[in-house]
This record gives sequence, structure tokens and C-alpha cells, in this order.
Amino acid sequence: MRIIKLSVIVSVVILLTGLSANAQDANTILKKMDDVMYSPKDMTGKTKIVIIDKAGKEKIREADIIQKGNDKRIFRFTAPSSQAGIAVLSLPDDVMYLYMPAFGKERRISSSVKSQNFAGTDFSYDDMEAKPYSEKYTPTLIKTEEGAFVLELIPISPKSSYSRLIAKIHKTNYYPIAMDYYDRGNKKVKEGTYKFVKIGKYWNAQEMFIKDIKKNHTTKMIMSDVKYDSGITDDDFTVRKLKQ
Repeated sequence: MRIIKLSVIVSVVILLTGLSANAQDANTILKKMDDVMYSPKDMTGKTKIVIIDKAGKEKIREADIIQKGNDKRIFRFTAPSSQAGIAVLSLPDDVMYLYMPAFGKERRISSSVKSQNFAGTDFSYDDMEAKPYSEKYTPTLIKTEEGAFVLELIPISPKSSYSRLIAKIHKTNYYPIAMDYYDRGNKKVKEGTYKFVKIGKYWNAQEMFIKDIKKNHTTKMIMSDVKYDSGITDDDFTVRKLKQ
């Protein structure tokens, strides 16, 4: 009887230790991904946005993006003229603002609408937010594939429109390769793929591709003219700057 009890205790300890190690590994992997994505002090660049509807018709837009650290970002359309000036500002503590030139004033984006798509793209306001994944999701390591870790990411916020994300992360360089997004009914609603290239000492998301499965609608972002660590200040991330 004592031998049986001892065996059970040992099995439980091994199981708990394994679960703890798995959680630690998942957290470490996700934080390393954040480190890759937010390691520059600041970043500026230009973005070409290709929006493709279910009939295959394309719309082309252009935008500028500036970012500082892991919690400040401005994304502003520059072309075509009908979209120019539309911008979103992401700040710490889940603060986001949208500026629409046609109305001439900014609007605070509430958590309840962050699941909505931004300016006709397949990226939601939540996707546009400058915030580390490790602060938004609780990760679990599902499996290790050849060349990639696969994590399940559960939103920390109960207001998230996603029930989970399945993220494939490069095993050596720790940038995201692909992500699947699931709604509250646990149905896959979006697919994302990413192409990273190294610029200097930093990995840059050169191409990002998001597909809305239900709408059969896709958005592709292509980064160019990327510059790092140019000395951007906090003064560049204000509502006043957003409206300029």
C-alpha cells in the first residue's frame, strides 16, 4: 500500500512539475517574441496596404508608421487622398485614439470596439495596438514542430473578441511565422502570416498578411524605408500630433 501511495505521489509531482515547466517555457518563448518585435528604441517606416475583396479586386493604400518602445505607435494613411490623414494613436494603459480628418477631431477608442476592423482593412484596432503579446495573452506550449514552436494564446482581457490565438513562432529567431484567430464560439475567423527580414541588428516584419475567412477578404501590408533608433521622443505621440 505504501509503495502504491508513494508511486501516486511521485506521479503527481512529475505531472505538476511538467505543467510548470511547460508554462515557463511558453512564457519564455512569448516574451522572446516580444523582445524581437519591440527591441528597437524606436522605428519609422512606410507601409503599402493592399486590400483584396472576395472577387479579387484590389485597393491600394499607403501609410506612415512611427513607434517608440513597446507601447507607443501612430499609424497614418497618406494615400489615396480619400484616406489621407486617417490615423490611429496607441498609448500605454490600453489608450487608443482615432482621428478622422473629415470630422476634424479625435475619438477615444473604447475597449468594446477594439474588435472592429480599422479603416476597411482586415486588421482590427486590437491588432493595431502597440502592446506586447505577453501582456495581452496567457500562453501554453502546444507542440514543437520542425523550426517552430506552436503556442495557444488565451486573452487576459474578458473583453477580447478572440477566444484564443494559435501562434507559430520561429524556433531560432523567435519572430511570428503565422497566427490563427478564433472567435468566442471557438471558430477560426482569421489567418495571419508574416515574413521577417533582418535590417541591421533588428528583425523587421517586412510583409504581414491577414485573411478574414468568413468574408474571403484579405489585407497585405508591405513595409519599406524602415529606420531604427533615430531618436523619436514622447512628444511625437500626442493627440496634438495625431491631428497634424
